[in-house]
Amino acid sequence: MDPLSEVLSLLKLRSYVSGGFDANGDWAVQFGAHDGIKFHAVLRGECWVWVEGVPEPVKVSEGECFLLARGKPFRLASDLAVEPVDVRTLLPQAQDGRIVTYNGGGKFLSIGGYFTLADGQAADLLLSMLPPLVHVREEPNRATLRWCIERMRQELSDVQPGDFIVAQQLATLVLVEALRLHLSNERRESVGWLFALSDKRMRAAIAAMHASPGRRWTVQTMAEQAAMSRTTFALRFKETVGLSPMEYLTRWRMMLAADRLIHSRDSVSEVSLALGYESEKSFSTAFKRMMNCSPRQYSRQRKAGTTDTDGAAQPQ
Repeated sequence: MDPLSEVLSLLKLRSYVSGGFDANGDWAVQFGAHDGIKFHAVLRGECWVWVEGVPEPVKVSEGECFLLARGKPFRLASDLAVEPVDVRTLLPQAQDGRIVTYNGGGKFLSIGGYFTLADGQAADLLLSMLPPLVHVREEPNRATLRWCIERMRQELSDVQPGDFIVAQQLATLVLVEALRLHLSNERRESVGWLFALSDKRMRAAIAAMHASPGRRWTVQTMAEQAAMSRTTFALRFKETVGLSPMEYLTRWRMMLAADRLIHSRDSVSEVSLALGYESEKSFSTAFKRMMNCSPRQYSRQRKAGTTDTDGAAQPQ
């Protein structure tokens, strides 16, 4: 898999399509804080999006969508001067994921949903790269996003066997397309592994590390993957990713280790060997430095559902 696919796989993404919103006239709806990543796609009309802590609201037009990656409260409105209503007052008692109509509908239509993520370092690796509000504008050569959104509308509007499962799968496609568009449109000076994927040479090095995390990597062998000199590669990697090559490799190894300690029966020694560590002690030292607990403690706590999230390492 490519690096973005691997990170998304580690996140154990589960998509939930919360339904659509069909409005008319002047309106404003307030949404509370949320977990994971929320997305809204506008199929008809336009709306303003205000996110708590973001200096300026954004206007989202037909054919566009936006992602909310930090869980902050937000507001959708035809006019931000309109007094907002709480979205919970508009939802039917039996929430079936269908389209909710407000003021008769007909002028504005959006479809929204969200993705739950595995918590911890894997989620931080993606969310720390995204701003609170990602506005994905429509582009003529990006018909895939519009097709997915239109198909979601059809699945939510027309009752058919398996329609909700189909809508969930389409939602995942929307997320990946939105991330691709955000990556391609972002300014080149942006720093982080996600933006480094737009650099052909950095992408080759990162992909090689992801493909063989247990290899005995050196900066020289990484540079060879990028077809660059050792010094030039090390400087360029630090500039684009924000971490040194070895720091990034260690972080990726620890995320893989955390996933295996929870979702496999591998022992700590087996995990350390698979990830290229010569001894369990050296692996445990690296793991504790990043996760603030030993591998065995992490495994016991997570499997018991008692991990102290305050002790989790913070995104870099």
